[in-house]
Amino acid sequence: MREKPILPLLLSMALPMVVSMLVNSLYNIIDSLFVAKIGEDAITALSLVYPVQNLINALAIGFGVGINAVISYHLGAGEIDRADAAATRGIACSIVHGVVSMIVCITVMPRFLRLFTDSEQVAEMGTQYASIAFAFSVIIMVGLAFEKIYQAMGRMQVTMTALLFGCVTNIVLDPLLIFGIGPFPQLGMRGAALATGIGQLLSLCVYLFVYVRTELPIRLRRSCLRPDAALDGKLYAIGVPAILNLALPSLLVTFLNGLLAGFSQSYVVVLGIYYKLQTFLYLPANGIVQGMRPLIGYNYGAKQHARVKKLYELTLIMSAAIMAAGTVICLFASRPLMQLFTSNPETVAIGQTALRIICLGFVVSAVSTTSSGALEGLGKGAESLVISLCRYIVFIMPLAAVLCHFLGANGVWHAFWITEVLSAIVAYPVYRKAVGKC
Repeated sequence: MREKPILPLLLSMALPMVVSMLVNSLYNIIDSLFVAKIGEDAITALSLVYPVQNLINALAIGFGVGINAVISYHLGAGEIDRADAAATRGIACSIVHGVVSMIVCITVMPRFLRLFTDSEQVAEMGTQYASIAFAFSVIIMVGLAFEKIYQAMGRMQVTMTALLFGCVTNIVLDPLLIFGIGPFPQLGMRGAALATGIGQLLSLCVYLFVYVRTELPIRLRRSCLRPDAALDGKLYAIGVPAILNLALPSLLVTFLNGLLAGFSQSYVVVLGIYYKLQTFLYLPANGIVQGMRPLIGYNYGAKQHARVKKLYELTLIMSAAIMAAGTVICLFASRPLMQLFTSNPETVAIGQTALRIICLGFVVSAVSTTSSGALEGLGKGAESLVISLCRYIVFIMPLAAVLCHFLGANGVWHAFWITEVLSAIVAYPVYRKAVGKC
């Protein structure tokens, strides 16, 4: 990590993560495609569950970012014992997070869903999906913690393999469990959630198998479970801002659902579909950022600041290129993309307009996502949070509310690209100021 030329090193770390992120995005896409065949009420229910589902993932991934950054730093500094302790305590905390998330989310979902729909069928379908999906919360938390541990060690091939196994399992089981093909029972929404959960369980099994059968620089140790306030403080100091970064979209989607529901349920469906498609467009770019993050943390710990700067610049260029491709796809293939999820002509027309407007901000969003990821790798969680607050709260919520009065529901779509421009203007100076203090 400290000696290999920057571009080959970044590619060797990032490309497996790009594949992993593309595969990971299929979890949501595949579920949505098969659920859409049940009916538009089903895809509406899935859209309403999404913010809470994203909240659980945010907690898992965000805390994993803290684990990753602390391990990378101590590895770069040659402090193996501290790296082991960070990994051990990270797994233990993730188990606790999973148990609490499972209990809270399953309990609140029925009431939460009824805040956004008067349809008893939609609420019932959402509750069916959520009760199964959130039962796997501990699996999700521990699996993503292991993912970040392997990334910190530079073992990107392991994470890619684990995600591939999980995704293939999900793809195979989805139609079997949703529609009851062959000997399998017809479970509908419950089947979609169960297929995803089993896929996530299989990914965790891959991580555990590699851990048991392979010599790794990081080991989980029972002795590291002793109270260590300083280390816990580091994990949460980086993890909590990262959690908030990732949880903010849930708050945003809930807010926007409230605005759009006043126009038509079709707009709520379109927003849900957009966020499913967005994962497929943004996650490859996030894969580049994830490949960069442990490298930046390691080289920062090793005092290689010139390499930190080069890593940021290359990641920004690569992310912008991916988002440019996403822009072209949304401009010229918006209709067939929407038709993957719905056959309702009104919903397709609304979605076509939405994708063509929102994608105008894709390329410039690379500045915010790269800067935020780099700051997390440097352990600058608070600065990263500032960028995310701009993207998900400070700019877009007031803009969406105001523009709706002048442009109708289309005002929400315009708020997306305007927000990305304004956030980029904030993000780069925040990053440069933080790096200047390193």
